[in-house]
Amino acid sequence: MQNMLTLISNVFRLGNASKNVGGRMVVSTRFFTDFTPQASFDIKKCELHRLEAGPSETAVLTREQGLQYYRTMQTMRRMELKADQLYKQKIIRGFCHLYDGQEACAMGIEAGINQTDHLITAYRAHGYTFTRGVSVREIMAELTGRRGGVAKGKGGSMHMYAKRFYGGNGIVGAQVPLGAGVALACQYQGNNQVCVALYGDGAANQGQIFESFNMAALWKLPCIFICENNKFGMGTSVERSSASTEYFKRGDYIPGIKVDGMDVLCVREAIKFAADHCRAGKGPIVMELETYRYHGHSMSDPGVSYRSREEIQEVRSKSDPITMLKERMLSNNMASVEEIKEIDVEIRKVIEDAAQFAISDPEPPLDELCNHIFANDLPMEVRGTNPWVKLKSVS
Repeated sequence: MQNMLTLISNVFRLGNASKNVGGRMVVSTRFFTDFTPQASFDIKKCELHRLEAGPSETAVLTREQGLQYYRTMQTMRRMELKADQLYKQKIIRGFCHLYDGQEACAMGIEAGINQTDHLITAYRAHGYTFTRGVSVREIMAELTGRRGGVAKGKGGSMHMYAKRFYGGNGIVGAQVPLGAGVALACQYQGNNQVCVALYGDGAANQGQIFESFNMAALWKLPCIFICENNKFGMGTSVERSSASTEYFKRGDYIPGIKVDGMDVLCVREAIKFAADHCRAGKGPIVMELETYRYHGHSMSDPGVSYRSREEIQEVRSKSDPITMLKERMLSNNMASVEEIKEIDVEIRKVIEDAAQFAISDPEPPLDELCNHIFANDLPMEVRGTNPWVKLKSVS
C-alpha cells in the first residue's frame, strides 16, 4: 500500500503543473499516460567505406531512454562548466581538457554497447568516466586532487579509470594500440565483447594508429576504432593538418562509417551496427564522429584565436546535442517543459554537492604517495626526489 501511495505521489509530482491566473491557482494534471511512450525519428544517413549497407536511418526512442540520455548529457555539460569555474578559481590545476559540446558521442556510444564491453580514450575523458559508472563526486574530487577522487587524487584530469574503462591517457594516440590489445584479450577469451578505442583528429596521423589498424585487420579483432573529429587538433584545423580529412576511410582495407556526432541517436545506431559487425567475427571497423568542442583544446587555450566566437555560437544554436534531444522530446509529447526543468534543477544540486565535496575533501597524505605500484613483493622501498629520501609502497 505504501509503495502504491509513493507511486501515485511521484506521478503527481512529475505530472502536475500549476500557475496563478487572476488570483486563482489553476492546476493542470498530466499523468504518465498522457506522454508518448516512444517515437521514431529519421536520422542522417552515414557515409560508408567498404560496406554495402550501413546503420539504420530510423531510430526508435522510448520516453525512458530519452529522459536518461538527457539527464546524462546535461550532467556531463554541467560538470564540465563547473570544472571550468573551479579551474579559473585555481582550485583545479594542471592539465584539464573539457568535453562540453561532444556529449552525444559519449552517450551514444554507451547506449549502443553493453556495460560488459570495454572502452579506452585519450585525455578528454571526464564524460566517458561518468558514462562508465563513476560518480560526479569522484570525478570532481579527482580533478581537485583529493583523497575521494576516483584515482584517490593521484591521477587528475587525464587519468581516471573504472571497471572496463582504461582511461584517460596522456600520450597522443598511445591508447589506440592498447585498445587493440584489449580487443585481442576479448577474442582470446571468447567472451563476445568488443573494445571501443577512441582518439581525436589531432592523433589521426600517428603511426601507431595505422600499426594497430594493420594488426586488428590481420587478426580480425573485435575493435571499434573511433575518431572524434572536433575539427581542431589543439589550434590547428583538420584541413591544415591532414592531407585527407576523410578519417573513416583511413583504415583503407578496414570498413568505415562517418557519423553525425552531434546527434545521440545517430551515434547510438552507428555503434550498434559496428558492435554487431565486430561480434559477428568480421573484424574491426573505423568510425568518424563529426563533432565540436565549445571550449578550447585545454583550459590554457581560450579557443578563439583560431576560430571566431560567432562560429562557436552558430554550432551552439544549430547543432547542440542536448538542445536537439530536448526539442525532439518536447515536440513529440515525450516529456513536459516542467519535467525537463525539474531534471535541470536536480542536476545542478548534484553538481554543486560534488563541487563542495571536491573542495572540502582532504588531499591524500604523503605516506600514500607510492601505494598502488604493481610489484610482486610488497612492501617495497621507493626512491624519492633524491637518493636520501625513501618512501614505501605497501599496497
